[in-house]
Amino acid sequence: MRLIRHVLVLVLALAPLMGQASEQRRYVVLVDGGKKAGELQVQENASGLIQTQYIFKDNGRGPEIKEEYRLATDASFLSYRAQGTSTFGAAIDESFIREGAQARWTTRSENESRTLQGSAVYVPVSGSPEVNSVLIRALAKRKDQTLPLLPDGRLTQQKIIQLELKQGEQKQKVQLLVLQGLDLEPELVWATVGPEPRLFAALSIGYSSLIREGWESHIASLEAKQKETEKLLLAERASSLQEQLPGVTVITQARVFDSDKAQLTPPMDVYLKNGVITALVPTGSKPQNATTRIDAEGRVLLPGLFDMHAHLGAWQGSLHLAAGVTTVRDLGNDNQTLQQLMTDADEGKVLAPQIVPAGFLEGESPFSARNGFQIKNLEEAKRAIDWYAQNGYPQLKIYNSFPKEILRETVAYAHSLGMRVSGHVPAFMRAEDVIEQGFDEIQHVNQVLLNFFVKPETDTRTLERFYLVANHTAQLDFASAPVTKFIELLKQRSIVIDPTLVAFDFIKHRDGEIKEPFAAIDANMPITQRRGFRTAEMNIPDSKTADLYTRSFRKMVEFIGLLYRSGVPLVAGTDELAGFTLHSELALYVQAGLTPAQALQIATKNGALYSRAPDRGQIAPGKRADVVLIDGDPTRNIQDLHKTALVITRGQMLSPSRIYESLGIKPFTSYQPKIERTKQQPKNASSTKPQHEDKDQAVGL
Repeated sequence: MRLIRHVLVLVLALAPLMGQASEQRRYVVLVDGGKKAGELQVQENASGLIQTQYIFKDNGRGPEIKEEYRLATDASFLSYRAQGTSTFGAAIDESFIREGAQARWTTRSENESRTLQGSAVYVPVSGSPEVNSVLIRALAKRKDQTLPLLPDGRLTQQKIIQLELKQGEQKQKVQLLVLQGLDLEPELVWATVGPEPRLFAALSIGYSSLIREGWESHIASLEAKQKETEKLLLAERASSLQEQLPGVTVITQARVFDSDKAQLTPPMDVYLKNGVITALVPTGSKPQNATTRIDAEGRVLLPGLFDMHAHLGAWQGSLHLAAGVTTVRDLGNDNQTLQQLMTDADEGKVLAPQIVPAGFLEGESPFSARNGFQIKNLEEAKRAIDWYAQNGYPQLKIYNSFPKEILRETVAYAHSLGMRVSGHVPAFMRAEDVIEQGFDEIQHVNQVLLNFFVKPETDTRTLERFYLVANHTAQLDFASAPVTKFIELLKQRSIVIDPTLVAFDFIKHRDGEIKEPFAAIDANMPITQRRGFRTAEMNIPDSKTADLYTRSFRKMVEFIGLLYRSGVPLVAGTDELAGFTLHSELALYVQAGLTPAQALQIATKNGALYSRAPDRGQIAPGKRADVVLIDGDPTRNIQDLHKTALVITRGQMLSPSRIYESLGIKPFTSYQPKIERTKQQPKNASSTKPQHEDKDQAVGL
């Protein structure tokens, strides 16, 4: 569970905290080069009571949390209470208490107790960043730097470097810590130095920065040090989890998924060299002279899958690859961060799928998302498009606050440079409007369905873009004239739809229930993820509302099936947890009435077509050797996609089971393909570990 989430764009002041303070800490959250986006206040009273207030907003949404807690002498929670609202408006009400060896906690989805043997720190489901201060303090008191967690798991800490910062006459020693055990990726945080360390800064590079108030000028220097550390950690992970395939590789006895025909071939031998498919022949029809021979034993070999809607981070790549996702379309990122990630991935310094970038264009408003470029007029829009075109971006994504007055000219200019145009429907417009003005594609099923629900004054930059579809889709008549006319427009204009159905399950999800997209993987996941799978995000006050929202989601799924049968092209994107949720997205297409083979065709052939990547999406000579071996038959049971046994991409071979085990995930299959080598394989480059620096480094203004 990540405790430092994506942060925001709205400046909000917090009310003063009550009580007599022995210590008060204030943090600011900055985005987009220094704009204030939120605030965290922490007050430690003389009585030992600690109170916090945390608030931020992201594109018209975000949590507001108040906490109070007391600590034991080992810095574990004696008591904890959090109240507030989540990112999408769900209530937060969480409490924990420890009395002797007995611990009890209650959330909106849990009511648990545990008899403890020794020390353990409770990890809140919906805590503020201040929870990291508690964990850091508790770890500092343990010689082994390992901390048992409640409800389960262990947290480890590694100190990487220590610096001394200067601010006028003030000096502050800080240390960069790597925390592992809270999430599927390590968490890098900056803490103060001493017997009672506290959180100093949490930097989501390229997106947001939370830092002690008054020290904002040091963000750039801290980010530089953090980037160096992350690069070393990522390079070590890439080196240890992938194996180069020199010479010729042959995969024998594979039933190949033909993405053109959406069917399996008889057993075939597939030859690969230098990252390219060189031959595809019936099994045994030619001598298998190869450096590496992999026996598929009749199992299914898929082209690498496409996730057409991601916002990629450097640590997510291995999850995508383990799920057979070898190409990702990134639909909104910090430009510099994405460019560096693409370079590092191409050079093998980070585990990542191949990346198709989309240029992000947003307008200026209190609700603006802070990715890509924010523009005010057509001239600025053209300059941004020129930058994207010069850097090889094949398409644009236009976002909620984009000024509608210049939309037509912006789309036309992008088209004149050969770029596709997609996006959300800007505020105070309908899907029909953006289609008429030249969009090639619309992201998200809600952006499509809002066409029938918005009024001229509806501001879809707010949570209305979620609650409108939740409240009204259940009653939408798909046979009505407005719907049939709209679908015909989509078909005539060949408008591609990127539904991301999997990202909208949250509109019906209630506390205590498991989110539908994660039901198939729940038993394999660490406890922190399993708790998150059972935590609601929408405000669903009663059973009547829950039933309405569930029926609306089912109609959303049904609508996508109707689009497919009507001839409207689809692409498979997720905008959710990396890797697994592409499988869940395809399962929802099957629920919508598609066959599993048709769903796979969308995630392979359509992905290549609409990301303008004709060198992949198919297993055929001359195509990229992006192939995925499945221990099952996903053309019959789409859930067999979870049983990914082997992935080859970029001339490297990866074991999904090894990747999952490295993340604390139980593998989904015990099958290991038979691999024979005719000669000794060269070892990968030796891993590089971060160097510890004990000597303080002075960093001035």
